[in-house]
Amino acid sequence: MSFPELPQPEPGAVLLVCTCYEDGTALWGGLFDEIGGRREGDVLVLGDGGVRIQPVEGSGWDFLHGGNVPALVPDGGPVTPVAVLADSSVVYGGDGPLLVDLAAVPGRGVRVPSARLGEILAALLGGALAFEDLVRDMDVYGMYQGDGGRPAFPAPTAPPPRAFPALPPTAAALLVRTCFDDEEGWRALLDELGGADEDGWVGADLDWDQVDVENYPLTALVVDDRAFEGLPPGQVPALVPPEEHATLVALADARTFAEPDRPLTVVDLYDTPGQTAVLPCRMVGSMACNLEIANMDFHEFVAEDGMEPWWGDL
Repeated sequence: MSFPELPQPEPGAVLLVCTCYEDGTALWGGLFDEIGGRREGDVLVLGDGGVRIQPVEGSGWDFLHGGNVPALVPDGGPVTPVAVLADSSVVYGGDGPLLVDLAAVPGRGVRVPSARLGEILAALLGGALAFEDLVRDMDVYGMYQGDGGRPAFPAPTAPPPRAFPALPPTAAALLVRTCFDDEEGWRALLDELGGADEDGWVGADLDWDQVDVENYPLTALVVDDRAFEGLPPGQVPALVPPEEHATLVALADARTFAEPDRPLTVVDLYDTPGQTAVLPCRMVGSMACNLEIANMDFHEFVAEDGMEPWWGDL
């Protein structure tokens, strides 16, 4: 699926993009009532800070993911450092809107309480807050200053060291090697996941009679390419092509080869792009399966600081 280019916002305005539609009709849920503001032509002016947001809708942006937003920003003209998405989590889940970084690490996202949208945007645009501050202070649900507890493994906030190529398109999961210091450890990881076939897949030829449903095997396309060495989680969402959107991207990073259980860093591509969940490699297949069938949400795999994760006894 390809998406149309976003419009150039009015000077000083931030785009608020609807990404949830039914029969071509934009669904905003109760967002406009929650954020308040007053109409001035095509924009809404929020709060005392006078932040201007420009709602835009079009069914071509149905199911648009936060990581794909930076590629849709038109060339030329002023660019705000952030865009806002009203997605299905806002419409059906009652979550706050998704802020998408367009400047520091384009494509990563953080949710904010709807009632605080004007306040937070004013702080971002005025320089009192940086997007890194939002990322550092989000809870396990990806909500800025939420009450869901702090992630045990917070997403890194440092800007990417360099540009990276696009990841290969697939509707399945991706296993991306980002650390190349331990060749033996990498081979052991692949062996533990069942070995990679000649097409570069792990778990492609499963014997369903041997599948342990408690430790569901991972089926993923393996990306073993030094072009992705050092790839940070926050930059992953913008590298996933929109045509075939992966279920998840799991990074085999330095932690994978240094700690027991060969933990993988899994990156959220949907609810809060760039958020991470670190869990044993044996659990990632179950995570991918549950996300694919919408049986569980990404946040249910994000370990909370000071709490034993639910899979700890498995």
